Amino acid sequence: MPMALRNRVTPLGEIVATPARGLVYGNRGCLHDARGEVRRAFVGRRWIACRLEFRGRRRHPIVQPGRYTALFFLDEATALAAGHRPCAECRRADYDRFVAVWRELHPGDAGADAIDLRLHDERLVAGTRERRLHEQPLSELPDGAFVLDDGVPQLVLAGALFPWSPAGYGPPRARVGRLPVVTPPSLVALLASGWEPGVPLLHPSAGVSHASPPRRRAPRPRARSPSAVARPSRLRRPSGTAGRSPSARRG
Repeated sequence: MPMALRNRVTPLGEIVATPARGLVYGNRGCLHDARGEVRRAFVGRRWIACRLEFRGRRRHPIVQPGRYTALFFLDEATALAAGHRPCAECRRADYDRFVAVWRELHPGDAGADAIDLRLHDERLVAGTRERRLHEQPLSELPDGAFVLDDGVPQLVLAGALFPWSPAGYGPPRARVGRLPVVTPPSLVALLASGWEPGVPLLHPSAGVSHASPPRRRAPRPRARSPSAVARPSRLRRPSGTAGRSPSARRG
């Protein structure tokens, strides 16, 4: 049996190796060396989430010298937690709706570069490669957001927390109070807007249909920047969990 490739992304943004497959594709530039081994966490600020298939494009072998590194996510909620936004090419309709929400949140941001710059700031502690976490009461978080509890990423859904794994979500449990929020604030606001993407928002193990929209548990922020209400904290980069999947392209 071939060894699993290191190309699956956790909600914390870690790139790991696992035979489990993902429902969403993406990339952060070329992260691997000539031997196909991942050597860096990202190249640049453009972190995107894509469709598994687009216009019949397929990449074989999946790791090619000098080409962007194919990454895979359990679902869209995982990709958003990791800090990836919709691709402007293969997910154009999603991207346009994403930009419309973004303009309400950040009227001064114009274009993909400005969006990616702000998201990069929300993903990482300034001047480091450490993951940046935020604080917000659980009662204010929309379905689809992620928090960190005892070192394990947890999906917020229907008033409960579902522990994440590369293969899917575990049994739900109740939790109240405050926990570090993994999903960047601007993407929490996107989920709170009633985000219904063209890719699976939640893996079937969460117990909902791929097409099910998130429950609106928080109003969409308007004039106030999400960074104004979120306090960052530091997290040392944990060791992860990963995998592989079918096709893709650049976006």
